[in-house]
Amino acid sequence: MKDQFSSYKLLFPAILVTLILLIGFNSFVILNPGQAGVISVLGKARDGVLLEGIHFKPPLVSVVGVYDLTVQKFEVPAQSSTKDLQDLSGRFAINFRLDPFLVVEIRRKQGTLANIVSKIIAPQTQESFKIAAARRTVEEAITKRKELKQDFDDALDQRLEKYGIIVLDTSVVDLDFSPEFAKAVEDKQIAEQKAKRAIYVAQEAEQEAQADVNRAKGKAEAQRLLAETLKAQGGQLVLQKEAIQAWREGGSQMPKVLVMGGEEQANVPFLFNLGDVQQ
Repeated sequence: MKDQFSSYKLLFPAILVTLILLIGFNSFVILNPGQAGVISVLGKARDGVLLEGIHFKPPLVSVVGVYDLTVQKFEVPAQSSTKDLQDLSGRFAINFRLDPFLVVEIRRKQGTLANIVSKIIAPQTQESFKIAAARRTVEEAITKRKELKQDFDDALDQRLEKYGIIVLDTSVVDLDFSPEFAKAVEDKQIAEQKAKRAIYVAQEAEQEAQADVNRAKGKAEAQRLLAETLKAQGGQLVLQKEAIQAWREGGSQMPKVLVMGGEEQANVPFLFNLGDVQQ
């Protein structure tokens, strides 16, 4: 009996020390940089956000919900119809972070970060995409992609701000449209290329025709000048020079000339003034 009493006497301090340590460790919480905490006592969230550092909390009856305040990134799919009733689907990368001053409200209304993504960000992304897509045709959604993204960003910012979610940036990962529209775009591009080719061919033909006209005008002008020269000089000196040139190019044989009698004679020398030829 005495030995048993001695054992209990030694066990009691050990249990007491264990309880003190357990309560002591359970009375404090340490938050790292980029984290925020919300204390819940018996299931009820307390007002006031715990930021980085060491904080006291009621032992055994409280828990601390820890939230990451650093930038989070999730990809969210979305589908919509454009102004011309064409199907348009996209995939968006959303970069966001939680407002540290609204973490208590987030804890009370949304709960965990997974709930925030599935119940808030995903549906609001879908609605924001519908707003942006409905303002333009599917072709405008492609050619004016920057404006589409701006409309999407504005709508998403307004919708998520009230939930304590700060949107830092969005990017369009993918943007797809129906196969029918894709075929129509391809056909239109082919038609535009053919039209551009036809315009080029027409311009080339017009330039060639203008070149022919210019050549014809040049030839006519040369003939006119030659006729005026022949008329001004009586034609005799010019004909003699052309005959001499033909003689030089043709060889040593003297060209045949036509004399007054109408008979053709060979080797009849030219009769001209050397001073005239040299002019």
